[in-house]
Amino acid sequence: MVYGWLKQAQRWLYPPFCLLCARRCPADRELCRNCARDLPWNRHACPRCALPLPAESGAQLCGQCLKSPPAWDSAASPLIYDWPLDQLLQRFKFHADLATGQLLGELLADFLAAMPGTKPDAIVPVPLHSARLRERGFNQALELARPVSRRLRLRLDTRLCVRRINTAVQSKLDAGERRRNLRDAFEVRSAVVDRQLAILDDVVTTGATVAALSQALREAGAAGIQVWSLARAARPA
Repeated sequence: MVYGWLKQAQRWLYPPFCLLCARRCPADRELCRNCARDLPWNRHACPRCALPLPAESGAQLCGQCLKSPPAWDSAASPLIYDWPLDQLLQRFKFHADLATGQLLGELLADFLAAMPGTKPDAIVPVPLHSARLRERGFNQALELARPVSRRLRLRLDTRLCVRRINTAVQSKLDAGERRRNLRDAFEVRSAVVDRQLAILDDVVTTGATVAALSQALREAGAAGIQVWSLARAARPA
């Protein structure tokens, strides 16, 4: 309640400007209607892994999920990792622009709030290794999860699991290397038996990170796992 009132007062005193085109925004966030419309929305996606699918395909699941279903139950990503979203994410992730992170988290929260289906017991942001966290200064998955947690009134569980191995940067690896890089990387430290959980990350590319975390949660007894991410890569790297 207090957070919402303070936020509205701030918007009234300092009207927002669009983070993409720098024009004044008539809305209550730093993204104008035109730029919001032009974002790469993931309108036709596989419900199991959120991979963008051609609208004309009529497919319910992508070929990979039909052939080899992932360790999680469902996935949702409102956007495709493409221009200009990639510019916003890089500004947030690599230049510590937390205002941009707040906007992106609100977009994700809007999407998830409108999504039908049963909500999980808690949100699990993909953890960073302590060394990477010290280097970056913040966990981008956690920052995106904060607006989602508030909007959906879901518990944000930041202590449930840790990243015990300081793995190599995933973006420099191919799909097979990513899977090997993340083997046994996560450790579950709290009880998850029979719990319904949502893993939250910024971008799902090959799915190696969320697969490794899902596997750790499954082995610890999680009953159901959803994967939520701001964006999904159109094609695995």
